[in-house]
Amino acid sequence: MTQAPTPTTDTVRRLIRTLLKDDGGGADHAPGPDVRPVAGARPGTWWVGDRHVLRLAPDREASLRQRRELRVRDLVRPHVPVSVPVSVARGEWAPGLSCTLDTRMPGGSAEDHRVSAVGETDLAGLLTGLRAVPARQAETLGVPRATPRSLEALRGAARAAAERLAAADEFDPVRLGQLTQPAAVQLGIQPGPAVLTHHSLTGNHLVVSQDGRVRGVLGWGGVAVGDPAEDIAGLAVAVGAPAAVRAATLAGYGARPCLRGLWLARCDAVIHLAEALAGHGTDPLPLLRVRLRRAWEAILLERVTDLRGPEDGP
Repeated sequence: MTQAPTPTTDTVRRLIRTLLKDDGGGADHAPGPDVRPVAGARPGTWWVGDRHVLRLAPDREASLRQRRELRVRDLVRPHVPVSVPVSVARGEWAPGLSCTLDTRMPGGSAEDHRVSAVGETDLAGLLTGLRAVPARQAETLGVPRATPRSLEALRGAARAAAERLAAADEFDPVRLGQLTQPAAVQLGIQPGPAVLTHHSLTGNHLVVSQDGRVRGVLGWGGVAVGDPAEDIAGLAVAVGAPAAVRAATLAGYGARPCLRGLWLARCDAVIHLAEALAGHGTDPLPLLRVRLRRAWEAILLERVTDLRGPEDGP
């Protein structure tokens, strides 16, 4: 595979002038906007002035995902109550490598701003809207089907990781005892229609205003048709387990998918922190510790023992 060139400020500024000229908004003699890399984001992500963000696909596979993402965003936008980025210009920044200039959403991330009670209704609307997107229509755009994960297998990996965290005085492995083997079986995936899932509802992908409203959702490149508990799990890590469960309940999900999402999040958080302590992964340890704490916030739903019945929801 040919290695992509390293973008510089000058090459990005020239690219922006070309994109905006093609879009009818630029000129050869224009000095070009202020551009700078987005701190903490993936390489190839640049702020362009105060209103736009440029994303450069690093390879051909990422280019295919980015082009699919643009189509998926157009499909999802009418169904959800929060903003989805809009591409104002697109093209190639190197042979075979795509790029998109997107609108910049005002607000911060859920890593920095607490989601309010009204913001939880925004998240509920997001989950409801994703379920309303026709799965077959998404698949015609190239959205893959994701096989539901085995909670039993994840439980085993989390127990081993918890022991390593205990040795580092980071986590009490006894807490994982709440997820027994019978409970893991009971929370296994149930027959039912798969739904479109964002599959990456991290705090960095939730745009939150100062008043705690969720104004937008970023990061649509990893969408999949599959288990809605994955999005509940993402929210548990991003905004805390209680808020995630309240939002999922408002969206019509019952006890089983909520608890399944909760345990997916908890096991993932334990595993990811253990991997980071071992020198693997790129997320900073303080952020992973916050995610672990949020995923393990107590909720009343954990007292539910009988998960059978119509109240289980989708």
